[in-house]
Amino acid sequence: MSVALSVRLPDMLAKELNNVALTIERPKSFLVQKALESYLHDQADLQIGLDRLRDTTDPVISIDEMRKEIGL
Repeated sequence: MSVALSVRLPDMLAKELNNVALTIERPKSFLVQKALESYLHDQADLQIGLDRLRDTTDPVISIDEMRKEIGL
C-alpha cells in the first residue's frame, strides 16, 4: 500500500529535482521517496549516536586505547 503526499518545494529545488529525474529517467516521486528513506535512516543513526553519547554506563576510551584494542 502507498500513501499520496503533497509537498511544496522552492522553485530551485523543484527544478533540480526535475533535472535529476530527467537525467536518470526516474519519476520525481521515486527520488523523493529515496531521499526521505535516506534522511530517516540518517536521523535514526544520529539518535542512536546521541543516545550512546548520553549513556553514562557506556564506557569511554581514549584514542590510544582504541588503537590498541583494534591492533593499530
